Amino acid sequence: MANSVIGGVGIYLPEKILSNDDVSRFVNTSDEWIFERTGIKQRHVAADSQLTSDLALEAAQNAINHAGIESSEIDLIIVATSTPDQVFPSTAVKLQDLLGVRSGAGFDIHAVCSGFIYALSTADNFIKSGNYDKILVVGSETYSRILDWNDRTTCVLFGDAAGAFLLHSNNNTADNSGIIDSIIRSDGQFRTKLFCDGGPSMITKSNHYINMDGKEVYKHAVEKQTAVVEELLARTKVDINDIDWFVPHQANLRILDTTAKKLNLDKNKIIITVDKHANTSSASIPVAMGTAIQDGRIKRGDLVLLEAFGAGFTWGAVLIRY
Repeated sequence: MANSVIGGVGIYLPEKILSNDDVSRFVNTSDEWIFERTGIKQRHVAADSQLTSDLALEAAQNAINHAGIESSEIDLIIVATSTPDQVFPSTAVKLQDLLGVRSGAGFDIHAVCSGFIYALSTADNFIKSGNYDKILVVGSETYSRILDWNDRTTCVLFGDAAGAFLLHSNNNTADNSGIIDSIIRSDGQFRTKLFCDGGPSMITKSNHYINMDGKEVYKHAVEKQTAVVEELLARTKVDINDIDWFVPHQANLRILDTTAKKLNLDKNKIIITVDKHANTSSASIPVAMGTAIQDGRIKRGDLVLLEAFGAGFTWGAVLIRY
């Protein structure tokens, strides 16, 4: 059975940056208030002319170039997003067109901040099935479009970005690189704790802004992420001390710190980008890992653990030998 190997990684961050001081000019907050509670100093915001697919295209092209392949070699495109360009068709098929890919397939996955973990797990299983050789997995979001910029409890938390992995199959049994295992979970009874209305099937008019019960999200994020990491390590018989790098969903620093403490994880092994990028939902994990690869921290052969938690609630983890 083939392994799913990360052949290329690409990230894209919009040019516009909003610092905490910038945000404090139009909402009642301050740099100190935001940073103390979240660890966030700034966030990137897409230009008015940029759509989620535009961010995805930039990250995808960077991943393709990093992998050293032609876009025509891609068999399948999976885009994780909760801010698609349109209700339909999918952002993935639009990206397929923008890349000039005229064969294969494409579809979106909607698991919010866990979306990239869901997409990676899905892509891995497609490759292991033997039916696909090269799969482009993208997390792309324009959360600035669904924020109430008068609500300081939510608008300070999020940013826009895109990240992409180019996965390819590897049948060399002597090479242990690739995705080792993954777990995805959900529990819909908590769907009202973090949501965004505005779906076309809703008869009543409502705003299309993020609504969040922060205390409940924090409690369940720590609990669920800790549990899924422990389950994955037990299933793969890997000791947490053998993990080289931990790449968590970049929600806020408090969640990252508390989860790390519960797992007895060395804080020096945690990749943190939330201070510069804020929470970019499904893009946060590929952007964080891509940043650490680019700056030389994550190297080939490293054992990397990814984990995420999002609305739904959804959560999951992936163990990778990069």
